[in-house]
Parts: sequence; C-alpha cells; structure tokens
Amino acid sequence: MPVPVLLIAGFLGAGKTTAINHLLTAPHGKRLAAVVNDFGAINIDAELLAGSAEGMVALQNGCICCTLQGDLLRTLSPLLRRNPVPNGIVIETSDVSDPAEIVRSLLDPVIWREAALEAVLCLADAQALAERPATLDDALLLSQLRAGDIILMNKADTVSEGQRAALRGRLSMLPARTILETRHGDVPADLLFSEERFVPQAHATLPANRFATPGFESLSWTADRPLSLPRFQAAISRLARLLVRAQGILHVEGQEHLLLFQMVGQRATFGAAPASPSNAALVRLMLIAEIGRLQPDMVHALLNDCRA
Repeated sequence: MPVPVLLIAGFLGAGKTTAINHLLTAPHGKRLAAVVNDFGAINIDAELLAGSAEGMVALQNGCICCTLQGDLLRTLSPLLRRNPVPNGIVIETSDVSDPAEIVRSLLDPVIWREAALEAVLCLADAQALAERPATLDDALLLSQLRAGDIILMNKADTVSEGQRAALRGRLSMLPARTILETRHGDVPADLLFSEERFVPQAHATLPANRFATPGFESLSWTADRPLSLPRFQAAISRLARLLVRAQGILHVEGQEHLLLFQMVGQRATFGAAPASPSNAALVRLMLIAEIGRLQPDMVHALLNDCRA
C-alpha cells in the first residue's frame, strides 16, 4: 500500500508551519514524516526530540521531519525506506509557489505507487483576508486556494462573526467543498488522513457514527454483492457535494481484484486494494460529512441501487 501524502499550501503567515507542528506532536497515534522548506521554522519542544541526522530530525512519538532536498522523489525515497514506514507524509509548499506543480509530481506513476496524494490542504489567514479583502483577488493566492481539497480558515478567532461569514461566502465560490474554521493551526488529522474503518458485515447496513473530529460524522455501508461501476460513479457524483471524503473497498462487477476507492474534495482515485479478512463483506464504504448533511435513508437507497 502506498503511503498517503498530505500537501499543505498557503500564503506567507497563514500558519502552515504551525499546522505541521500540530500534526507532528498531536497525540493521534500516527507516525508522520514532514517535508518542509525551512527546517529551522519547525520549532519542536526539545523534550520530544529522539535524535537527529543531517537534514532530518526524529521525534519520540515516531514522527520525523526533514527538509526538501532537490527533487521530490529524492527527498521521499529515504522516508519510504524507513522501518517502520510512516503512516503519512506531510509536504509543505513554498509560500510563493503554486501547488499544482507539486500535485503533478505526486501524480507521476513512479511516485504514486509508493506515496499517493491523499489531500491538498490550503490555509487561509482569516485576519489578513478580513483586513485586506482585495488580497483574495491575488492570482497566486487564488491558485493556492483553488488547489485545495480542504480550505482551513486559520486564525478564525481573530475576526468577528460577520467577517467570518463574509469570508466563507467568498471562499465557498472556489472548488474546495469543505471549509474549516480553526485557530493556531489546529489541524484535524482524522479528516486529512484515511483510516481503514470498514465494517466487516455480510449485509448492507448504514449506521450513523459520530466522527472523531467535532462537527463531523461517518456513515458506513456494506454490501454482499458486487457493484455496477457506472451506477456507483453516478451515485458518488450525486453525493460528492455533501461529503468531506469517502473511502472503501469495492468488488466491481466483471473485475477479479478488489479496488481501493478514495475521494477527498474534487479528487477521486481507484487503486489495488489490500487483502481483506475472509469474513469481510464484498463491498465496504465509509462516507464522512458535516453532521446533518447526509440523510441516511436517501444514501441507503442510492447505494443499494448500485449493487449488480
């Protein structure tokens, strides 16, 4: 299985470094690797340091941090050879770069097989944008925001409710389907990195579960028959505008091997699925959305109609 990659973009001062610090040190149980442009900007408490080597710092929680050296593949290779392999890799883009170039590099088949792009998170400085609304018309900032699957409106506590509503209105015109408000770069790791939370039941069920991140919930669905791929794609297209992300193991009609399906923001991918337990359902799907956005009966009917 490839290691999931989270790409973090944003203008100077938006809080990218703070967000990376949070991901590296938060007690989420994941071994993360961070690839940053300015190694000195990652200010990690000395008590968390386990050791260091040239261009790389290890943390006691199993996370590591290194600088971007030359091309992306050369930087990622030593991380992917580590034992144990990281549960995820966070890559920081430059303040003055368009994330599209790194996205294209990560979609290269050679890299994709080892390190698959999971999501693009773009941080927006709520205070700066509220004080200078015209900044949202800057071509580079717009490119960064348009690349984001999720926009994190950081420093939301520094602006009024009316200013936040106005910013949400303008940001909602961009392709990202999810806009989160936060302060101090508090990034919800559960929303950004996928987990295998598929319920191994034999029949279709759709329980509603409160998700680990406040304000979100997950809906799990399983099926005992293969899916019609065209009908499944049509159903996901209808649900996509309501979702933060979706993931699952699919048995598609006419295909021998199981598929791993992942969707976040505008990006949906199919790949080879890992081996499943012998008692697992043929199809296991999890949908994540803001609480109240999904109607279980409607989703149940829509997905049941996808069975071959």
